Amino acid sequence: MRQKKKSDLLTEVELEFMNELWALGEGTVRDVLDQLPEGRNLAYTSAATILRILEQKEFVTSRKDGKRHVFVPMLAKDAYQTRSLKDLSMKLFDDTPASLVARLVDDADLSEEALGQIRALVDRRLKNDTG
Repeated sequence: MRQKKKSDLLTEVELEFMNELWALGEGTVRDVLDQLPEGRNLAYTSAATILRILEQKEFVTSRKDGKRHVFVPMLAKDAYQTRSLKDLSMKLFDDTPASLVARLVDDADLSEEALGQIRALVDRRLKNDTG
């Protein structure tokens, strides 16, 4: 069997599963399936395959617990968020984070409250870097 290239980013369904594992901390195939939205009809075998792919990509590890496998995230959610944003900035915003932020704050749907929160985060970061 040919070894697949390890990807640093998740597909949409892999991210869906990782979000559930991050929320659970760890879980079996059944645990993850039980967390998916009610209308999300996914076979147990399909879910097991997705978790095995995540293990091959080194996003999760597993241990045996009787007949079940318990899957545990190997990467924290915030670390993946950072990785994803860097990739997005590089590919879509010419590796210019300011362009990414400018696009975000120019969004007309962004509330005054959200803008204030962004300003507070930037102010705190600037204060910590210079203080």
